[in-house]
Amino acid sequence: MLVRLIRQYLAPYRGAVVAVLVLQLVQTLATLYLPSLNADIIDNGVARGDTAYILRVGAVMLGVSLLQIVCAVAAVFIGSRTAMAFGRDVRGGLFTHVQEFSAREVGRIGAPSLITRTTNDVQQVQMLVLLSFTMMVTAPIMLVGGVIMALQEDVTLSWLLVVVVPVLGLTVGLIISRMIPWFRAMQKRIDAINRVLREQITGIRVVRAFVRERRESERFAGASTELYTASLRVGQLMALMFPVVMLVMNASSVAVLWFGAQRIDAGQMQIGALTAFLSYLMYILMAVMMSTMMFVMVPRAVVSAERIEEVLDTETSVVPPATPRTPDPGRRGHLELRGAEFRYPGAENAVVRGVDLVAEPGRTTAIIGSTGAGKTTLLNLVPRLADVTGGAVLVDGVDVRELDPEVLWTAIGLVPQKPYLFSGTVASNLRYGKPDATDDELWHALEVAQARDFVEAMPERLDAPIAQGGTNVSGGQRQRLAIARALVRRPEIYLFDDSFSALDFATDAALRAALVPETRDATVVIVAQRVATIRHADRIVVLEDGEVVASGTHPELLESSQTYREIVYSQISEEEAA
Repeated sequence: MLVRLIRQYLAPYRGAVVAVLVLQLVQTLATLYLPSLNADIIDNGVARGDTAYILRVGAVMLGVSLLQIVCAVAAVFIGSRTAMAFGRDVRGGLFTHVQEFSAREVGRIGAPSLITRTTNDVQQVQMLVLLSFTMMVTAPIMLVGGVIMALQEDVTLSWLLVVVVPVLGLTVGLIISRMIPWFRAMQKRIDAINRVLREQITGIRVVRAFVRERRESERFAGASTELYTASLRVGQLMALMFPVVMLVMNASSVAVLWFGAQRIDAGQMQIGALTAFLSYLMYILMAVMMSTMMFVMVPRAVVSAERIEEVLDTETSVVPPATPRTPDPGRRGHLELRGAEFRYPGAENAVVRGVDLVAEPGRTTAIIGSTGAGKTTLLNLVPRLADVTGGAVLVDGVDVRELDPEVLWTAIGLVPQKPYLFSGTVASNLRYGKPDATDDELWHALEVAQARDFVEAMPERLDAPIAQGGTNVSGGQRQRLAIARALVRRPEIYLFDDSFSALDFATDAALRAALVPETRDATVVIVAQRVATIRHADRIVVLEDGEVVASGTHPELLESSQTYREIVYSQISEEEAA
């Protein structure tokens, strides 16, 4: 998976990758050439007292060193830019793919895990790509080249390489094999920290209301301790690795000097050749150590790549049509549900089943029912936040599964049960569905939504800051701003999912009265718990256990539906209902 991911997202940067490889190749060859030149100076210049030869070879060494520096700087520069572009593209690909998910896929993977995979996991793979550009090419060339050059200097001493390199490789491999399970544990425990932290920040009011600060602190401390334990274990293994590498390197240097000195004393080797051989041995062991660093990164990057690929390979259950159909111009704003059914994967019973409903432009259709009756689920089927598992949902006379998603979403203005505002300003939130809306349009929408007064009271008015999620405004203000956002868009179909629940009765009544002329040519569907909000609707649909048990106007349902009467009389008296 790691190779496939890197190959896929590095494909647009083939030229840069080739340039880095060539630069690293030239730099490594220059590095390998320097000890040989140094040996020549010692054996043929210093030993003979030939100053001219020393200067001539020294000048060559200076030129090779300069070439080495230039190639190293250029390789790091190009490699860094390419690695950062790779990370940007992977994050962009993840974000774009997640945007296509339905609530089912998001719920299965989990929002905290999606955040970790888009940030930390991408960073791990990106770091591996960066190290690959700086080490992956250098290490094998230096290893092979070092062995060849060492053999050229002295074949007899090269038996040390046969002993040292396998010992070092085997030791490092054993340590790394123990790291992989802990890397997997680390990523899962980062997910857990994100989940706990997200819950605590989002639910801070609930935490404080129930005086559970200490309990939540203990939960976070527990998740943090688990990550600490895994990270500590990885750190201990890494701390063991480098002393082992240094021990082997130092022991090898001592062995080369010991046996090399004996060969020099016997007249079988020159001093320059010994220094060169020692340099090549260090290059070989450095190559092994660089490979070690790569091997440390690879297991964690493999785990991260698997998690990234899991997201990219997850297909959304809401699939765009291969050949979208064109809406019927004569049925603009027409909404119909035919035997609509929705069942969660693996569930025994459907949440919504056998729902037949028709909503037309210029009419208000209300849906009411007890908690858990399936009202929100039913409404979510219209904009394809989830697809029906039976029956059909038609907008403008076409099954929503056959419409282009952009066409469908343009026709719908949804105000969800939990209205969400984005960090920015009042204006930026209202223009979310219509970026070119004028200030006059914004003020008109705010006036209809009964939000003009509190926005005008803000010092910055339309430029007043809004915190993420709208946490710096009250629940009622948040609902009114969400309603105004839908009004600015002026869609064909308005879907209000219990969008008036946080409003007082006077504001609710004023808002509904102001909506009538604004939505005269549009289809309006309102989900509500409060009878006062929907009693004047043209048609009221009563849901119970996911099924339509009654349908009609308020007076008709009071006469014919026991379920509706129970809901009404639980909120208002019999005299008020009449």
